[in-house]
Amino acid sequence: MKSTFLATALALQALPALAALDNGASAPNFTAQASLGGKVYTFSLAEELKKGPVVLYFYPAAFTEGCTIEAHDFAEAIDQYKSLGASVIGVSHDNIETLNKFSVSECRSKFAVAADTDHKIMKAYDAVMPVMSTYANRTSYVITPDGKVAYSYTALSPDKHVENTLAALRKWKATTPVSNAK
Repeated sequence: MKSTFLATALALQALPALAALDNGASAPNFTAQASLGGKVYTFSLAEELKKGPVVLYFYPAAFTEGCTIEAHDFAEAIDQYKSLGASVIGVSHDNIETLNKFSVSECRSKFAVAADTDHKIMKAYDAVMPVMSTYANRTSYVITPDGKVAYSYTALSPDKHVENTLAALRKWKATTPVSNAK
């Protein structure tokens, strides 16, 4: 199954990258079962936004090559996100048992990953992979505390998601009055 996924994913890399939700759009609110360091809890976007901006990233499947690379990249950059007042959450179709393992080994217990087994979150964010609708497309969002999408980026390659979301956060922070930046 994973080899089929990887073959399809590689074929899809040739497709143009499209942003899912437009910048300035309202980010759909959601709650989901999530894992941080192998511990299950209920993640609430509304609650997390009260603390500051949220980087929400969708990825196709835990323990696949690109998703593992991306999780490592986010884990390595977590202190930069925190210095900008932001939190990070990854979302995939994987079940919570799989995500408990992924959150420890690949996310290095640095950020949460949420289970979207019914695909409602990825559909709400228009982050469904073309051709394989049970998988999330690799799409990253920066959501500001007012619930708006400040930045979105879709590319199957994991290479630029961290770099791009950090740049978007820096830009947002530089243009946001201190009282609104949280």
